Amino acid sequence: MGDLAKIFKAYDIRGVVPDELDAAVAEAAGAAFVRVTGADAIVTAHDMRESSGPLAAAFARGATSQGADVIEAGLGSTDMLYYASGDLDVPGAMFTASHNPAKYNGIKLCRAGAKPVGRDTGLTEIREMVDKGVPAYDGEPGTVSQRDVLHGYADHLKTLVDLSSIRPLKVVVDAGNGMGGHTVPVVFEGLPIDLVPLYFELDGTFPNHEANPIEPENLRDLQAKVRETGADIGLAFDGDADRCFVVDERGEIVAPSAITALVAVRELAKHPGAPIVHNLITSKAVPEIVTEHGGSPVRTRVGHSFIKQTMAESGAVFGGEHSAHFYFRDFWFADSGMLAALHVLAALGEQAEEVGRGRLVGEALPLSALLGEYTRYAASGEINSEVADQDAAAGRVREAFAGRPGVTIDELDGLTVGDEAAGWWFNLRPSNTEPLLRLNAEAGDEATMAAIRDEVLAIVREK
Repeated sequence: MGDLAKIFKAYDIRGVVPDELDAAVAEAAGAAFVRVTGADAIVTAHDMRESSGPLAAAFARGATSQGADVIEAGLGSTDMLYYASGDLDVPGAMFTASHNPAKYNGIKLCRAGAKPVGRDTGLTEIREMVDKGVPAYDGEPGTVSQRDVLHGYADHLKTLVDLSSIRPLKVVVDAGNGMGGHTVPVVFEGLPIDLVPLYFELDGTFPNHEANPIEPENLRDLQAKVRETGADIGLAFDGDADRCFVVDERGEIVAPSAITALVAVRELAKHPGAPIVHNLITSKAVPEIVTEHGGSPVRTRVGHSFIKQTMAESGAVFGGEHSAHFYFRDFWFADSGMLAALHVLAALGEQAEEVGRGRLVGEALPLSALLGEYTRYAASGEINSEVADQDAAAGRVREAFAGRPGVTIDELDGLTVGDEAAGWWFNLRPSNTEPLLRLNAEAGDEATMAAIRDEVLAIVREK
């Protein structure tokens, strides 16, 4: 089976096709998944990569060989698969490598109700069973059937966000040749949206740019098209369309922390006093704004398993990450970039009747102004540094800042250092999969942020 330890990651299975991940591995994983979950039925979906359909079919063969029925949802986004798992109350498997380059593919797994499967919640057992050989099943094999869940997914999202009274909006969407090109037209159907599509053709070779909108260069076409068309907003989805990045009417990239704060305020209006989860590298503005609107901010480590676990434990209604993953209690605690996008469209489209801030009745704020109150600090964005010894480099940084007056240090996730009085903080975290340290810095002004950023990078990168 090759090096399974290499392709079984913390949260999913992912590798180069077919060298690392092939039909044999997928079939064995399908059989092991059924045994580990004890499922009578599972649901699958896949993205547009050439290898995704065949891998899904192989997985289904393994699952049916263990007596489980397989419901094939076909082409879809990862959050559509979560919807299917939640709505049908069965475990699910999504075949995608998300934003990774074309040569990769992968499998994201969840238990019934879209509950995550990761290293500590079943993935290790699946890997061990695949490695040793899945025991034979002596009962009747399961059946395979097809079901359209895309329209149910779209309808469900629109029960969670009221878009019935929004004003007409011009919206540019860059699908990056990924699954947003499949889901966006169905979700937007019936809404007063003038959709300007960019790269909606499903193409797993990603001929225009990588479907990874966290990298600014992959947003340039969207920014240009927003400015060219005079659009109200631009949206960019990653390959499996579970993350969404936003560009305002000026073509400027909106920080995911601002979107987290906006959605949090909207959810708190429906659920006063509720907890809101944010990871420790979202902007300091997020917990401030949550508190100002009567909510209870809950800080957590980076990573969807920590977010989902903390949301379930705290009863949070919403959670947001700096990477543009947005999680909703009413969406089975799963993440949905599309649902976050609908919240932003609703906020932008609903506010035409407000009076105040010197505006006339019926005058609507542009997105940049609407988000102004949610953007309070200067941020570095995530900066990666390749280092041979992560611990040694982080230790040098800790030593440099420890003992300075007013400086606090915590190690919930990597190294977080801050000075409340001076108004700055930074987090330095090791990558789980690469010899990298990731820096995020923030301060009250650009000069202070740049000074802290550059000081930390100099220490990290010293030879």
